[in-house]
Amino acid sequence: MLARRIIPCLDVRNGRVVKGKQFSSIQDVDSPTKLGKYYSDNGADELVFYDITASNEERDISLKFVSEVAKELRIPFSVGGGVRSIDDFTKLLRNGADKVSINSAAILNPNLIKEASDRFGSQCVVLSIDAKLNKDGNYKVCINGGRKETEWEAIDWAKKGVELGAGEIVLNSIDEDGMKRGFDIRLLQKITNAINVPVIASGGAGKVEHFYDAIEYANVDGVLAASVFHFGEIKISELKDYLNEKNIPVRL
Repeated sequence: MLARRIIPCLDVRNGRVVKGKQFSSIQDVDSPTKLGKYYSDNGADELVFYDITASNEERDISLKFVSEVAKELRIPFSVGGGVRSIDDFTKLLRNGADKVSINSAAILNPNLIKEASDRFGSQCVVLSIDAKLNKDGNYKVCINGGRKETEWEAIDWAKKGVELGAGEIVLNSIDEDGMKRGFDIRLLQKITNAINVPVIASGGAGKVEHFYDAIEYANVDGVLAASVFHFGEIKISELKDYLNEKNIPVRL
């Protein structure tokens, strides 16, 4: 069994790492380079950086922080937010990103997934899905930082994304984002049962047991969190020790 990955998520706005709840109530945390290096030196397996307002503001992602971060890290990292073209992929990968995450642009232009996968390999293409439970009990995909609901159901969009060449899915529950009540296991199970590429759980981590639940009951390949790591509520070394004791394979 492959080691399960522990992945801090760094939301970047105006060159600073920030964190909020349910995609709002944003507060400042630290610089992406400083925080990224800290995680690289303290047991994180990967990092994810999202320029959280680039898509909504219809501007390009900031390449400056990407190149600065790449100089400091010893672990893989992916970058997303505002990625709309093959040219964006090229710039981010050349500036040091290992993977590129697409969300809103993929909904608007699904063929971007295929183009990127054909050009750079599926291992470089991460499809980020922001899903929200609607009144009918269906998980709908949202774009533009969770601000706009689409017609896609999460399970159908995940299948389509993999079919087009996405090598990994980051599945984020908007309902649980920053709430610390645990990952949405039902949502995760639906997706991991439907596709054959790695799925990363996002949205809801509040204690070490939540990470275990997502891996054990939803069979995710990695678990992503932000505030519990940023504010020192959970140390990655302690989380890995806990998972190891529970017979979950992790890199120690």
